[in-house]
Amino acid sequence: MSDDHPVKKELHRLPKEIVDRLAEPFSRFLRIEAAGGGVLLLFTVAALVLSNSPWAHPFLAFWETPVGIHLGTLEFTRSLREWINDGLMTLFFFLVALELKRELVLGELKNPRMAALSIAGALGGMIMPAVLYLMLQAGHPGETGWGTVMATDTAFVIGCLALLGSSIPKSLRVFLLSLAIVDDIGAILVVAVGYGTHISWGMLGLAAIGIVTVRGMAMLGVRSITIYFLAGGLIWIAVDASGIHATATGVILGLMTPTGKWVSDERLHAILDRVVAYPPGEHWSGNTEDRRALRMAEAAARETLSPVERLELMLHPWIGFLIMPLFAFANAGVPISFVHLGNTVTVAIFVGFALGKPIGVFLFSWLAVRTGIATRPPDLDWMLLVAGSMLAGIGFTMALFIANLAFSASLINDAKLGILAASVFSAVAGIVLLLGWSVRGKQRETANGS
Repeated sequence: MSDDHPVKKELHRLPKEIVDRLAEPFSRFLRIEAAGGGVLLLFTVAALVLSNSPWAHPFLAFWETPVGIHLGTLEFTRSLREWINDGLMTLFFFLVALELKRELVLGELKNPRMAALSIAGALGGMIMPAVLYLMLQAGHPGETGWGTVMATDTAFVIGCLALLGSSIPKSLRVFLLSLAIVDDIGAILVVAVGYGTHISWGMLGLAAIGIVTVRGMAMLGVRSITIYFLAGGLIWIAVDASGIHATATGVILGLMTPTGKWVSDERLHAILDRVVAYPPGEHWSGNTEDRRALRMAEAAARETLSPVERLELMLHPWIGFLIMPLFAFANAGVPISFVHLGNTVTVAIFVGFALGKPIGVFLFSWLAVRTGIATRPPDLDWMLLVAGSMLAGIGFTMALFIANLAFSASLINDAKLGILAASVFSAVAGIVLLLGWSVRGKQRETANGS
C-alpha cells in the first residue's frame, strides 16, 4: 500500500513529460518582468553595433524594404519598419491599456488617492520635459519633436529596479509601473492628436461603427478572442485610413476589454465536482455526457479569468520577448558620432529626459501629497521618490516611436542620439541614488540594532 501512495498523491496534478520539465524553468524565467528589459537591451546594443559597423548600410536599408499588397489601383504598402511601428506596436499599446484598466479596476490604482500619486507624477513627467524641450527648440526645425520626451520606458525601469532586488520597497515599483503606464497612455494620445495627418471623417465614422460593434458583441456574450482580433484588425485599417495614428486602436480596444469574469469560483467548483463524480475509466471519448462535462470544465476553468487577465497572460510574453526587441532592433540603429552630441535637438532631448522628467515627476508628486489630493505609502520616502523620478528619465521605446513621427530624416539621428544618451544617464544616476539609499538604510538598521 505504501508503494501506491506516491502515485495517488500525484493524481491531482497534470501528467509531466520531459518537455514539461525542460519548459518549467523557462516559464519561471518568463514570469520575471526584468527579463524583458534584458532582451530589449540586448537587441538595442545589437542594433547600435550593426549600425556602426561595415554592415551599417545594408542593415539600415533592410528596414526600409517595402512590403504590402497591390490590387489594381489599390495599394497598401509600408516599409518593414513602418509595419513594426504602426502594426505590431498596436499590440503593445493594447497591452498597456489592459494593464491600466486592470490597475484601475482590480489593482493598486483602485484606491483613488493612491492612483492620484502616480497620475500626478505622470502628468509632471509629461509637462515639464515638454516645456523644457520647447524652451530650447522654439523657432528651430526640431520644435515639433516635443512629444518625444514625454514617456517612460517600463521594461528598462523595471529592469533597473530588479538589479537591486528586495532592498527596494515594492511601493516604488508599483509607483513607477503605474506612472509608466499612465504616461504611455498620455504619449499615445499625443501621437493620435499631435502627429496625425488630415482627418478623414468618413473612415473615422467607420472605425466608430466598428468600436460600437465590438461593444455590442461583448454585450451579446461573444467570447471568442479570434473574432475580436479580426474585428480589431478591421478597426485598425479604418483608423489608419482616417488620419489618426493607427496605434490608438490598441488603446481604445484595451480600455474596452471587460474586467469581469464570466464563470464564478462557486460555479467552477460545481462543474468540476460534476466531472470528478464520474468514475475512472476509458470512457472520455465520443459525444457522451461525461465527455460534454469535461469540455464544460475546460471552458469554465478558462473563463474564471477575466478577459483582461487572459489577454495579458497571452500577450505579455510575445510583446516582451518578441515585439519590443524587434522594435528596438529596427529603430535603435544610429551612427554614433560624439561630434553630434552638441546638436540642438540632441541637447534638448537630453535635457528634457535627464532634467525635466525627474523634476516634473517629483514636483507634481510632492504637490499632490501636500495638497491632500494623493497619499504617499509610508515606505516610499521622499529620497526614494527622488531616485525613482530619475529612473523615469529612461524614455527609450516610446521616445523612439514618437521621434520617428516627429522628426525629419535630417534630424532623426540627432534625436535618437539624445534619447540613448539620456536613457543611459538616467539609468545610471537612478541606480546610483537607489544604491545610496539602500546603503544608508542598512547603516541605520545596524545603528539601531546596536
